[in-house]
Amino acid sequence: MGITKITRNYQITLPKDIRKIINVKEGDDIIFLVEDDKVFLTKSKENQVMAAAGIWKNIKENGEQYQKRIRGQWKKRQKELNW
Repeated sequence: MGITKITRNYQITLPKDIRKIINVKEGDDIIFLVEDDKVFLTKSKENQVMAAAGIWKNIKENGEQYQKRIRGQWKKRQKELNW
């Protein structure tokens, strides 16, 4: 177990023994979990931004095409509902 201080920029340094236990290195992503008044941290197994971006990889249409398709569905639905 280690103790650290929060800097004026609200940053912390993970103590060496903690870094070894969770096997983190510079550049690794850390996930913070909050339960009641406790904060837990764990090393992320994947880059969260890249994982989120990856959900779009099989989409064939671009943003403009998507927007037109969705708006077209709105218009169709409005006609069905007599709006």
